This record gives sequence, structure tokens and C-alpha cells, in this order.
Amino acid sequence: MTAEQVAAPAGEDVATAADSLLASLMSRPWGQASPSVYETGRLVTLAPWLTGHQERVDYMVASQLPDGSWGAPDGYGLVPTLSATEAILSALARGDAGPDSAGLWEAAERGLRVLAGWLPELPGLPDMPAIEHVVPSLVALINRHLAGLEGYEPLPLPPGMSYETLELVRSWVESGTELPEKLLHALEIAGPVAGGASAVRPTAIGTVGASPAATAAWLGGRLAPDAGSPTDSAADRAADTAARGHLEAVARRHGGPVPVGMPITVFERGWVLSWLIRAGVPVDVPPEMVADLRAAIGPAGASAGPGLPADADTTSVALYALALLGMPYEPDSLWAFHAGTHFSTWPGEQGTSVSVNAHVLDAFGQYVVRRPDAASRYEEAITAVAAWLRERQNQAGSWTDRWHASPYYATVSCALALDEFGGDVSAGAVGAAVEWVLDTQRPDGSWGRWDGTAEETAYAMQVLLLSRWRTDPRCSRAAGRGAAYLGRSAGADHPPLWHDKDLYTPVAVVRAATIASSHLARRVQP
Repeated sequence: MTAEQVAAPAGEDVATAADSLLASLMSRPWGQASPSVYETGRLVTLAPWLTGHQERVDYMVASQLPDGSWGAPDGYGLVPTLSATEAILSALARGDAGPDSAGLWEAAERGLRVLAGWLPELPGLPDMPAIEHVVPSLVALINRHLAGLEGYEPLPLPPGMSYETLELVRSWVESGTELPEKLLHALEIAGPVAGGASAVRPTAIGTVGASPAATAAWLGGRLAPDAGSPTDSAADRAADTAARGHLEAVARRHGGPVPVGMPITVFERGWVLSWLIRAGVPVDVPPEMVADLRAAIGPAGASAGPGLPADADTTSVALYALALLGMPYEPDSLWAFHAGTHFSTWPGEQGTSVSVNAHVLDAFGQYVVRRPDAASRYEEAITAVAAWLRERQNQAGSWTDRWHASPYYATVSCALALDEFGGDVSAGAVGAAVEWVLDTQRPDGSWGRWDGTAEETAYAMQVLLLSRWRTDPRCSRAAGRGAAYLGRSAGADHPPLWHDKDLYTPVAVVRAATIASSHLARRVQP
């Protein structure tokens, strides 16, 4: 065997890794996600009383890049740089820095210089959730700090942004108007009026919008230790206690820094099971996990976790995973997201997502495989969604998407769904995706948008090894080089590539993708 073949884990190792991963999902049901610069910065400002405050301040300073920014290239750095800079300014204003105030001032000034250079001429920004509200809210907060300092000019908004919609949201919150559930995930943009907002209540586990920042914003200043109004009702006090308890638990996950979203229970389980089972990885799925996944799908669909609205993506992947497990469940809840020619992530979505529609195609297609008598109810939608996906393929053969920074994620989602359920008419699109993957492999065997990563390499390998072109010797050779790269990068951190208010890594989901691809590579080796 070659070195590339040896790099693919043995079958027993893959099975053990998969079982260990599933066990971790059961033992940590809120999910496993990387820390977020944006979200951690908001807690520095909003909840200095919370466990791990100094560690969050230290994380802000330690994660600053040499050029003074935070985050990834191509516009992805704006939100984390705004949040981190504002958080450090807040810490300085409160006197949190102690004897290290000079170091904090240096970090803040470097961030301000970057922002002053970026904001006036910033090109188009990535399509991140609530970015049109988050950016103005942070610019306004920073300018409030700068107004009390000599020698600093206020920061401008990026071209095309305004404060108008932000003010509208704040007026909604202040009036007690019931808010769209998806807006709760970014409640912190409402500023002081978010504190104890009457139309907002934490979930049973204490989260608001599955966001530490939103939860801290709702708590406001009410729960600095021993704070609280004597006129609060028992229900108010219970909600406050639950929210603070949730924040304390989340803050301990990474020793202070926090993720951008938690819990992500249903999202995490659906994607992990789908990656593993689609690739044929032998898994022993706990029956409790299957039951929980089924119970999460209601008439309106499934949400990624408590505090978030139901969405077509989570619903589709949960349905697909159940069908792969031999427990198909009628996917009629997806019709609530039907938008004519395609499916929206949620009703009223601005923009579209190819990965969401690829997952809808998976859900409908796999259900029909398991329930052929249902074909007449879904054939038209399957045909229409497949055509919609083909029309959105880039000329080079890839796809891009609003929920992930990497085209390899969008491409594996679309190519595999079209290959399996898009019919012969989709063969050309799948073939073009395979050629694009072959053409974009890096000399070290990896794939990636900015640098080679294990996550993106895993997606590229699945395009090569799960499509109808898997018998092409070029695919097995390229996948072998990819498997060798995965072997060399085992144990390394996965850079954040998934879209939320900030880029993040759903650690278990990415781990499942790499296990699946290693298993596939071993299967094709002689």
C-alpha cells in the first residue's frame, strides 16, 4: 500500500471514532461550537459580572491579528473587529484593565485604525445573519466611546447601511410588540431597551434566541450579582435565574469565551448522522437520539435548538437522517417553506440558499425511496428544486451559499443531492462539480477557500467518492491525496467557516464530515 492508502484510518478506527462522536452528542446535548469573537465581545460589554469576565477580555486581546483586526478575510472581519474593539473600549471605560490598561489601549487603537480604514470604502459584505443591524449598532456604540475621547473622529457606516432599520427594531422592542422569533437571536442590537423586554421570555433552559449575547442583553443590568427589583414577580425572578444559570453554564464551556449560538442540538445531530450514514460509516445510533430527532419535527418543522425558529434546513436534514436510519417521516412540514420555484430557509427570508434547497431535495428524495407510494406528492417539487439548483451553479462548476464561507460546502450539498435525486438531466452539473473539485486541489492534497482545511478537504473528497464519477481513477487518486492530508492534520483545530453573526465551527459536525471522508477513502483503496 502507498503512504496515501495507509493514511486512511482502519475500519475499526472509523467505527470507534464515530461511536465516540455520537456519545459526545448525548453527553453534551447543547452542542459543540467554537468560541466567537463577536459574541464574547458582547458579553464583555453586557455582562462584566458573569463568570470568566477577565478571561473574555484576555481572549479579545490574544485573538487580535497582526494587522489589528479580528476574523477572516473578504469582509468577514468587520463584525468581529467592531465587537472586539467596542468590548475593549468598554472594559477600559469601566477600569477593568487594572495595571494592563496600556496593553488594552494599544489593542483598541489598533482596532480603531483598521476600522477607520475599512468602513468608508468597504466593498460588499458577506451575507451574515442580522449584519444590517449588527454593524450599525456596534458603530454607534464605538462612536459613543469616542465622543468622550480627544483626538478621535466618529466612525462612518459602511456604504449602503443606515441606522433606520435599527431604530425601527428598537421601537418594536420598547413598545412590547411581539418580535419575529429569528430576531431574538440578535436581541442585543436593541441596546438598553432589550433589558427585561416584556415581549421576550427565556426558554425553559434559560436562553434567549440561543445566543449568549441576546440572553445577556435581555438580562440587562438587572442581574449584576444580587440585583433585581423587589417588585419583580416570582415568574420574573425565575426567568432571570434561568437566564443567568444558562449564561454561567455556557461561559464555563471554554473557560470564559462563548460561542455564537447554543443550544444547537437538532442541527448538530441531524448533520452528524447525515454525514456518517450517507458515507456508509458503521454507527450504533442511540435510540434516545433517534427519538429526540423525531420529536423535534413539529407541524411547523424543526429548529436548530431551543430559542430559534423552525427552519427548512434543520427540518430537511433531520428528515433525511431519519429516512437513512430506516425511519422515514412524512416531510409535509416543509411545505410551509415553499416559495414557488424553491424553498426558503424560513418564511419571508430575504435572499436564497442553495444548500437549504439541496437538503430539501435530499429529504424529499430519500423519503420517496423509502415510501415509493408517496412519489406523486413530491415528484413535482423534486424536479423543480433540482432545476433551480442547476440554474445556480457557477460557470466553473461550483456553488456558493449564504450559510457557509466555503464553496466546497455548498458544492458537496448540491452535487450529492443532484447526483442522487436530480435524475439523468443533472449528470452534467454533477460532472462539472467533480471537474471543479479536481482542478482546485492544492499541492499538499488539501482543498480550501483561503487555505487548505480538513473540513473543506472532507467535502471535496465526498464529491469525488459519493457521486457517479467515483470510479474515475482521477477521483480515487485525488481522494487518496486528500486522505493523506486528513491524516497529517488530525487533531488540529478547524477554522471557523459557518455563517452566523460571526463565523463559527460546529465542531462535532465537522468531525463527522472528516470521519465520513476518511471512511470513503479507505473503501476505494485496493
